[in-house]
Amino acid sequence: MTEGKTILLVEDDPAIAMIIRETLVGECGRFSSVASIAERNAWLADNRPDLIITDVVLPDGDGIDSLVRAGMDPNMPVIVLSAQNTLDTAVRATGIGSYDYLPKPFDLDELTASVRAALRRQQEPAAATDPAQADSHGLVGRAPAMQAVYRTIARLASNDLAVLILGESGTGKEVVARAIHATGLRRTGPFVAINMAAIPRELIEAELFGHEKGAFTGAHSRNAGRFEQAAGGTLFLDEIGDMPLEAQTRLLRVLQSNEYSTVGGNQALRADVRVIAATHRDMRTLVAEGRFREDLFYRLNVIPVTLPPLRDRRSDIAALVRHFVEAGRGSGLPDRQFAPAAMQWLERYDWPGNVRELGNVVQRLAVLSRDTVVTVRDVETVLRENGDSGGAAAPADLIARAVDDWAREQMADTACEGEIHSQLEAIVEAALFRRVLRDVRGNQLEAARRLGINRNTLRKRLGQLDIDPTQP
Repeated sequence: MTEGKTILLVEDDPAIAMIIRETLVGECGRFSSVASIAERNAWLADNRPDLIITDVVLPDGDGIDSLVRAGMDPNMPVIVLSAQNTLDTAVRATGIGSYDYLPKPFDLDELTASVRAALRRQQEPAAATDPAQADSHGLVGRAPAMQAVYRTIARLASNDLAVLILGESGTGKEVVARAIHATGLRRTGPFVAINMAAIPRELIEAELFGHEKGAFTGAHSRNAGRFEQAAGGTLFLDEIGDMPLEAQTRLLRVLQSNEYSTVGGNQALRADVRVIAATHRDMRTLVAEGRFREDLFYRLNVIPVTLPPLRDRRSDIAALVRHFVEAGRGSGLPDRQFAPAAMQWLERYDWPGNVRELGNVVQRLAVLSRDTVVTVRDVETVLRENGDSGGAAAPADLIARAVDDWAREQMADTACEGEIHSQLEAIVEAALFRRVLRDVRGNQLEAARRLGINRNTLRKRLGQLDIDPTQP
């Protein structure tokens, strides 16, 4: 199928280029590799590949933007590889009509599958992305779980399909909905949001579809509903899992026919919106329990986007903290830095309220911390005072996680086999003894009593651990 095809790789890292070459050389008739934009342009002057695989950050510029400036054939399949794993990169990659976007480090099997598919199918031209819209759209983080979200958002830019965003409360479902709108075909239209859980059951249909004057008691004039307000843009139905069954039935009819009428009206109006729904509930459970229509679920669940809880993307917490500090500074809050130990504490906290809770905590710390550097004590105090201690990792949990992380590293080192227990025992004992001796001001007899061990045993272990009891 790919015999005679030509692949051009643009990658300045020799090791990555060699691995890709060895992986793909059997997938095409000719494989060429260059390391810069200048070399790429010189190669393209005399050759036409069937597929381009390109890095983004190259020695002489941006691999994506330069393809556009070079007048690349819009039908040319492009696979973008990048360590700059942000929504901006994913959207820009989609904006040039790329066939796929793979964040580094990428899976070689996934790259091979993408190459095979790209060589089998000629990519349709994609609409160019408005450069003014190519930013993070409020989304922060480069964890693998977020990369999947970015790639899905980017692939939604060229279509108008319904989207269902799933995730725990506070994971940023509305932020994602706004990003989908801002990078999509309807970005110049309005973005209208409605929370299904916040509207009385008897008023939901009037809120969605509008009402005519006199339609019900208190309807003193005609009122446009959210479908009408969102015409030409996006309608975001938040907490769709809380929508009453009777309103679900009418929403289903609208999605099926793209027409609706106001409450008390008889004129058919066109539903010219992209529908994005979101919920923190398990929709399949609601369907099984008869609390949500199965046919409506499938209408909404055309493209599902599942947001990870913050505890599953801990590597993003430091970046999120910096983001919230910067946002707070722009709103007049004091600038703050976080001590390494405080940041480590935040990264180990379970965050039951997810990103929303983290943002609130960072704002409170900015106001309440007495110093410019936030400490562990500041963090613990703010969470305790705001009733969040139940979600905090207890000291024993923090120790358990630290041991788990340490043990995982040791298990990967075969040179440590047979020594893991003794090494950990020495680490823990040394920390414990120093803490107790510090509290009792070096009194070994009192330290032994507090520890519940014999004084001679304590003295022996202090010597083995090379601990001076007078300088704990």
